[in-house]
Parts: sequence; C-alpha cells; structure tokens
Amino acid sequence: MADSGQAWERQPSESAAAWEAFACYRDLGLSRSIGKVAERLAKSRTLIERWSTTHRWVPRTEAWDREQDRLWRAERQQAARDVARRHARLASAAQSKIVSQLQQLDPARLSPSDVIRWLEVTIRIERQAYGMDLVDAASASKSQETADVSALTDEERRARMEQLRRELEARISTLGGEQP
Repeated sequence: MADSGQAWERQPSESAAAWEAFACYRDLGLSRSIGKVAERLAKSRTLIERWSTTHRWVPRTEAWDREQDRLWRAERQQAARDVARRHARLASAAQSKIVSQLQQLDPARLSPSDVIRWLEVTIRIERQAYGMDLVDAASASKSQETADVSALTDEERRARMEQLRRELEARISTLGGEQP
C-alpha cells in the first residue's frame, strides 16, 4: 500500500483521472463495479481495469468500507449515549416533581395497596437504573411488604408510610435527584 495516509486517499502515483475513477468506484458502495465506473466516466473498461489493478482498488475500498462502518457505529453509540443522558435528565426532573407531590401527600388517604404499589414501582425503576434483576425485586417486595401492611393499625400504617417516603427520598437522592 502506498504511504500517503489512508488507503482510500489519493495515492502518490495516482493521476488525477485515476483518482477520480477510484473515487467513483469507492462511492458506488455495495453496487460498485468496474463496468459502472467506465460507463459513468465514459472511459474504456480496459483502462478502468488497469487503474483498478495498478492502484489496488479492491483493498482500498474494503478499508474505506470498514472505516465507514466504524464511523457509523461510533455515531450510533454517541447517539445512544445522548438519548440516555436526555432520558436521565427528564427522569430526574420528573422525580423532583414527584418528590414534591409526595411531600404534600396525606398518608392517611393512601390505602395499604397504594403504598405497596408505589413501593414496587419505585423499586423496579431503581433496579432498572442499576441494571439489576427485576424478577427478584418484585418477589422480594411482595413477600416483605404485603403481609405486614395489611395487619397494621391506622397509626402504624401512617408511620410506615412516612418511613417509606423517607426511604424513597433517600433512594432518589442517591440516583442524582434533589434531596427535598
């Protein structure tokens, strides 16, 4: 390979006409062929074949294709990171609003099943954020919370609700939300 940087760039021994033909061949993508280049540039097929052999078009276009694929993957990865950051910012903003609403909530107006449902949802979201197994979270939440909440008095339920609110705020704070 010539030593002028990347394989798909103009090579030192490549004339302007040969370079133009290579660029045409390279840019045809998966449908590239010597015949198409000859037709598009109104050159003889024999000349195009000679340039292709002399200037190693096939390995150069393979290198080009690999580089384009690498760039595409990098772009997609960056886009995925951008989406994740945007979603995290939205989630954080929503969490702040939810915590504000939770602080105004009268625990006496919630049924034990409401408390359990809220707890399960928040645990599921937190575990998803950390990539943890969701099946374990749901079964652990149900087995630990269902039995004792239904047996609580009104005063015990209020105390438990306040405890759950504090735990939720602490969890949100560790995920980057604001501490109320």
